[in-house]
Amino acid sequence: MALFEDSFVNGWDNWSWATINAGNITPVNSGASSLAVRAGPFTALAFHHAALDISGYKSLTFWVNGGQGGQKLLLRALLSGTIVDPGFTLTLAAADPNNPWTKVTIPLSALGVATKSDLSDIWFQEIAGVDQTASPFYIDDIRLDLAPPPVIVNVGVDGHQMSNEIDARMFGLNVEIWDGAFNTPTTADLLTESANTAMRFGGGSLSDAYHWKTGLAEGSTFLWPTNIDAFANVAMTTRAQVFITANYGSGSPEEAADEVRYTNKTKNYGFKYWEIGNENYGSWEVDNNLRPHDPLTYARRFKEYFKQMKLADHTIKIGAVITVDEDSFPNYTDEVVTNPRTGASHSGWSAVLLAGLKQLGVTPDYVIYHRYEQGPGGENDAFLLNSARTWANDAASIRQLLNDYLGADAKKVEIICTENNSVFSNTGKQTTSLVNGLFMADSIANVMKTEFKGFFWWNLRNGQEFSNNNASSLYGWRKYGDYGIVSSAVPAGPADRYPTFYTYKLLQHYARGGETVVAATSDYNGLGVYAVRDRKARTLNLLLINKHPTAPLNVNIAVSGFKVGTQADVFSYGIPQDNAAQTGIGSADVAQSTATLVGSTFTWNPAPYSATVLRIVQSGREDNVGTD
Repeated sequence: MALFEDSFVNGWDNWSWATINAGNITPVNSGASSLAVRAGPFTALAFHHAALDISGYKSLTFWVNGGQGGQKLLLRALLSGTIVDPGFTLTLAAADPNNPWTKVTIPLSALGVATKSDLSDIWFQEIAGVDQTASPFYIDDIRLDLAPPPVIVNVGVDGHQMSNEIDARMFGLNVEIWDGAFNTPTTADLLTESANTAMRFGGGSLSDAYHWKTGLAEGSTFLWPTNIDAFANVAMTTRAQVFITANYGSGSPEEAADEVRYTNKTKNYGFKYWEIGNENYGSWEVDNNLRPHDPLTYARRFKEYFKQMKLADHTIKIGAVITVDEDSFPNYTDEVVTNPRTGASHSGWSAVLLAGLKQLGVTPDYVIYHRYEQGPGGENDAFLLNSARTWANDAASIRQLLNDYLGADAKKVEIICTENNSVFSNTGKQTTSLVNGLFMADSIANVMKTEFKGFFWWNLRNGQEFSNNNASSLYGWRKYGDYGIVSSAVPAGPADRYPTFYTYKLLQHYARGGETVVAATSDYNGLGVYAVRDRKARTLNLLLINKHPTAPLNVNIAVSGFKVGTQADVFSYGIPQDNAAQTGIGSADVAQSTATLVGSTFTWNPAPYSATVLRIVQSGREDNVGTD
């Protein structure tokens, strides 16, 4: 993982308090520029990143040119902002005119951070107390080196240790009013091919400007191509469960109730799930209220939306927009509520909203949560592939919020994630890469282990962007970004289906609702491992995600609590399929095969950057192999 190569990359930022020239053009070890550092007493060249799991890395490597030499540096690492002592001391020699650059490799153990999960900073700090601003030194090509994977990765699966049943709403896609290719046989075929089970329509920021009757956005004369009936045609054809986002920002309870009445009474579409607005805590949303983005205003209006929409159809479920904690988006400091459990005061969106709903005597049927892992320009493949493990924390935090502010009524409220992707705006090449496909699978598999009842990826189609982060430090051959899992091509060829489409399709062989999550563990963070039991098919389904970019893994899998049969269906997607989409040589589709197993302990060798589903047939049911 590069920290600097011609610029700060992979989500690493310049937090230096020494004088830094990040565009120095001479001397340079490689590429176009290096870092020129002019260090005053005790100042530092400092790299910062959101807390990063580095358990898969072994060392820090960089190239240094000491200039006139004599600088005494202390290399220090910080974990979640806390300095780790003692650090590593380095004295720079004057540059050799014939060989001015020296390669330095420092084991992470020497910095005290080997195998840690929360590296946040790396400092190159001047410690002699000498003003070196007139004598710069130069650093280039700074990176964290991957550690080789273990010789054997041990996986344990306990078929008796079961938790929650998987909801069919866990496999959802956002579909949009701007998608001119939506109401076509191609879309229906793609949704059927991927075994999609749920769709959210009208989501995103445009939902707070869009008026469903006219097909126009607030203040616009442009007619958006996909209206509610065009959406319904595909939704009914594919038998998807439906979530509709009502216009809160420029709409009204009457407008939303009319939409419910039209879809469910006039047209008999039977759309069950409705949410009031989209990310209404954010300044980026249209909000025509006197106090825009105000949680208390939202609570009061939510009550009226809830009342009128339920009068239109009492069977529907209505959701409210929340955040993950009680302190984010404190948009109005004159609104302060007290947490009944802790006694602490909070002004964040969720705290004020939930306290307001409780006081108003209205309880949402579900709450809506959105999560994006990174900011634009800060994309990092390793960070992304390790980020999904925190979904359990989000579920626990949201449940605690509901319990604290809604009391006994909280148990009636479901938690749904209606948007997730890798970056929150300005898509770059990572969104259309194999890495994002693996992240999608990892994210969904982790969400299944929590009490979230639904999950929607953002989105089916969005549009290609060519001018954002397409850095060479990110994996992938497509030089553009796209939130969609497919392009707008009709019909869609292999390369028009992005890796996110193929991993989404792959997951239908793992779960699509009704299965039960069982315990699965790995002793190597570079391998994601998940398991479910399908009692109807009498199979144990394993999902293995190899997050290492170059190394296959030697995995020893021990299964207990399930009678392992002799055969398994195997479904996989990875580098060969992604390359085939680029070259047109070979198949870009999910690979399928069968495997013979001997006993309840067996080995498997997942390829680098791959997702594999092993659907293991219960002993005595081998006739299931090869059927879905």
